[in-house]
Amino acid sequence: MQHTLLRFCLIALLPGQLQAGPLFDAHLHYSAQDAAHYSPRQIIDKLDRNGLRHAVVTGTPASHTQTLYEYAPDRIVPLLGIYRDHHDKTHWLKDVNLPARIENALKKGHWRGIGELHIFAKDRHNPIFRRIVELAVQHKLLLQIHGDPAVIDTVYDIAPGQAVIWAHAGTYPYPDLIADYLQRYPTLSIDLSVRDERIAPAGQLSDDWYELFIRFPERFMIGVDTYSLSRWHDFDTVVATIQNWLKQLPDDVAKQMAYDNAAAFFAKAGNN
Repeated sequence: MQHTLLRFCLIALLPGQLQAGPLFDAHLHYSAQDAAHYSPRQIIDKLDRNGLRHAVVTGTPASHTQTLYEYAPDRIVPLLGIYRDHHDKTHWLKDVNLPARIENALKKGHWRGIGELHIFAKDRHNPIFRRIVELAVQHKLLLQIHGDPAVIDTVYDIAPGQAVIWAHAGTYPYPDLIADYLQRYPTLSIDLSVRDERIAPAGQLSDDWYELFIRFPERFMIGVDTYSLSRWHDFDTVVATIQNWLKQLPDDVAKQMAYDNAAAFFAKAGNN
């Protein structure tokens, strides 16, 4: 209760310092269905309208991400999506030819990372996954992981210094667990996409998340996650939701999470 009252006082006393600044979205998808409905120009218009200066984008298949990057190379941070179609999302760990295709794709396109990789604890020792982690290390690329805590442990067993974005604050998005993992792994960052209702139920930033963000202000990034066409349709509304709970943080913390952390992360995550 004390933290909640303090936040209300901050908002009341310092309204001028809580204005929206630029955003850096760390988790977008631009896939075949999206490209059929929204041209690159229309996507950039959506970013402009919502104050998104940069965006991390992956897609299925990866060619759509490259098309968007080539249209706006100063705005788009392209990640190499490894799925050819929706079926691959659940079957990629059985595809023995996948590492070779990834190596070939890395030679042809401009990529800053690999992902989003959907993988859970039971598959964490899969040799195809291990090889992809090794390729990320070899090419100095970040990994975007949609997975369990055990998967994150496995990545760091293989590659202790690897730059990782843990999508959606993980599959068990509990502040105490997240704090533990941030302490364990200095090169781990968290994207908060599709966790808005957990972070701010009914629009009010919860105390446990507030305290987590204050404790680790440099380790979090925001994201819309356009995992379906409907998310592109609702893009403005989702951004407004994110802006609402960001404004309930101290201004310097909100600025770090909204833009500065992602900008710093991608400046360090490789220049391939």
